[in-house]
Amino acid sequence: MPFADFVVALKDNPYFGAGFGLVGVGTALALARKGAQLGSVVFRRHYMITLEVPSKDKSYQWLLSWISHYAKHTQHLSVETSYRQHESGRISTKFDFIPSPGNHFIWYRRKWIRIERNREKQMINLQTGTPWESVTFTAVGTNRDIFFNILQEARELALKEQEGRTVMYTAMGAEWRQFGFPRRRRPLASVVLEEGVSEKIVQDVKEFIRNPKWYNERGIPYRRGYLLYGPPGCGKSSFITALAGELEHSICLMSLSDRSLSDDRLNHLLSVAPQQSIILLEDVDAAFVSRDLATENPTAYQGMGRLTFSGLLNALDGVASTEARIVFMTTNHVDRLDPALVRPGRVDLKQYVGHCSCWQLRCMFQRFYPEQPPVAAEKFAEQALAVSDRISAAQVQGHFMLHKADPDAATENVGSIVH
Repeated sequence: MPFADFVVALKDNPYFGAGFGLVGVGTALALARKGAQLGSVVFRRHYMITLEVPSKDKSYQWLLSWISHYAKHTQHLSVETSYRQHESGRISTKFDFIPSPGNHFIWYRRKWIRIERNREKQMINLQTGTPWESVTFTAVGTNRDIFFNILQEARELALKEQEGRTVMYTAMGAEWRQFGFPRRRRPLASVVLEEGVSEKIVQDVKEFIRNPKWYNERGIPYRRGYLLYGPPGCGKSSFITALAGELEHSICLMSLSDRSLSDDRLNHLLSVAPQQSIILLEDVDAAFVSRDLATENPTAYQGMGRLTFSGLLNALDGVASTEARIVFMTTNHVDRLDPALVRPGRVDLKQYVGHCSCWQLRCMFQRFYPEQPPVAAEKFAEQALAVSDRISAAQVQGHFMLHKADPDAATENVGSIVH
């Protein structure tokens, strides 16, 4: 049989025709599916832009708040419970609904944006015990400005929520973590130091913040250290809190006597401190004493934990120390500090904050009882100093709290101020 007749016979065979048709349709569908996959990959690679933000990034919580602000119509939600402190000091509960893990779509600046929130069930953050998460933004186009705008808006939204408040951070592991409620900014005038002291420190800090170029041009490390020393209860920590509010800075509180603190961890924490923050090292004498005192008690100079004295010095003013940093240290016993710790470069300004003077007592009286004449404030100050010349600001404030609405009683009972 000729080959041509054989082909015609196969063509006329209904079973062969049906099988050939099925194979052809299957092949065509497979090729179409493969083409669609390749086309999708090419389109995503060349005509779409993505941004992935892991949960360890500082902007992650900002973006979750931003997403909850825009994705108001999504039906798949997670809840985050937080607390808000009102001006009166009352604490109220706040519930924030944020999109749950999965895919969400929002309309932003005339573009659809796909948001995918992923949660790794098999991986957790060993420090917090929470699952690792990430959020991925996908948009059509190649312009990165849309993601930059989102990050800027998320940051501004977060700052707006903290407006008028001072955020406190504490060292947890290798990171700084916010603790407590953001505090209402304390007015600088509410902390009454000796005349001219507050103004001198504020002017010095503001001049430092305004002049990074001056330090750079002269090759001077751009960092500033302060030491406030004096008896307890005289306003050292209160002034630093008010100063942070004045500068719109946060406060990073660190204890050098923490037994888990090592040289490397201290260096790392100082290098990753939040921007626009004051690093506060309270009671530095509790961690290390001077070498002269150490000769009398050799174990005292070894520190309280794994942190060494040389490690502290290098972190404050060493090769690996970071710049653009403001460090405040406080102590009740400046004589116990080693001279190497308080030398210029590590401590650039030392200020004694002592017991109340006559001027301070007058100012505090007038602040608590603004309707009273100056002569009443003068009388209170004189009688208080007649009782004792070693009265702390904390004692004066406690005395006034007992006589909130009775300035005469505050003066008459001034003898109880030291009891």
